[in-house]
Amino acid sequence: MFAIVIGVAIGIGLPIQTSINSRLRRSVGTPFLASLISFTIGTLFLAATTLAIDHQLFFNPHLFRTQPAWLWIGGVFGVLYLTANILMFPKLGSVQTVILPVFGQILMGLLIDNFGWFAAKTSPLTLVRLVGALLVVVGVVVTVAVSSWLLERRTYEATDKPAGRTTGLWFWRVLGVGVGMLSAAQSAINGHLGKVLASSLNAAFISFFVGTLALILLNLVLHPRLQLSRPEGKPNPWWMWLGGIIGALFVLGNVYLVPIVGTGLTVVIVLVGLMTGSLLIDHFGWLGSQRNPITPVQLVGLVIMIAGVALIHLA
Repeated sequence: MFAIVIGVAIGIGLPIQTSINSRLRRSVGTPFLASLISFTIGTLFLAATTLAIDHQLFFNPHLFRTQPAWLWIGGVFGVLYLTANILMFPKLGSVQTVILPVFGQILMGLLIDNFGWFAAKTSPLTLVRLVGALLVVVGVVVTVAVSSWLLERRTYEATDKPAGRTTGLWFWRVLGVGVGMLSAAQSAINGHLGKVLASSLNAAFISFFVGTLALILLNLVLHPRLQLSRPEGKPNPWWMWLGGIIGALFVLGNVYLVPIVGTGLTVVIVLVGLMTGSLLIDHFGWLGSQRNPITPVQLVGLVIMIAGVALIHLA
């Protein structure tokens, strides 16, 4: 039960981090620079916490020789997931950008558990677990897609709108599923890294540190213009610098959960928290977002997701 509470809590934090980083992006002018700032702050937070508790940051170099190469690339997968979502959003819109990676995360989580990839705890794919995973997917579709469709129908039902162009979108859709799978793989990799280092904190720091290095290289290649503006002439809020800390706690929570409950269950528990957090932000208009009250359809979708998590947990 404690693991479920942690998973839901860090899942709720994820959309809060996204909202904070979106505000940071408006001030610095580029999503890649905003991501670098967020990762750097998260890395510094984890470095200070790790030093305070574990009294060391890094590890014996002999691990590079004795451990598989994939153990060190979890942070890179996190950067690829983040960057792909930035690129997919204008191509696919918000609904598909949410749903396609979720499908990839659940699919990869079940595969990792079933085959024990990345030295993960093995949990065979039973019919009950499969039905639970399908319920989670259905819940996401109901919460995001159906709600969005009903809103668009109410808004445009009197307007004859031509069908949108879909040519060339399948590349982005496949990419969405693919980066979702990378996200689940990141959770499994970081979970095993925590076991190898005997420290969830140290593993989270290493993952964030690698991700920060990858973002430094990406920003050096893209060479974005450095700026710090005040959108709409208003002062920048202090909380726009906290996204990296929330992201660090998210990675730390995943490192802790995966060895205990497995990758598949971790993914779906966090997903329920993510959807809950997104609905709360929309409902109350937190962090400067537009207020959109929760609808009965969204509540139904959330209940379906919770039922799916319960099935997977009981399997």
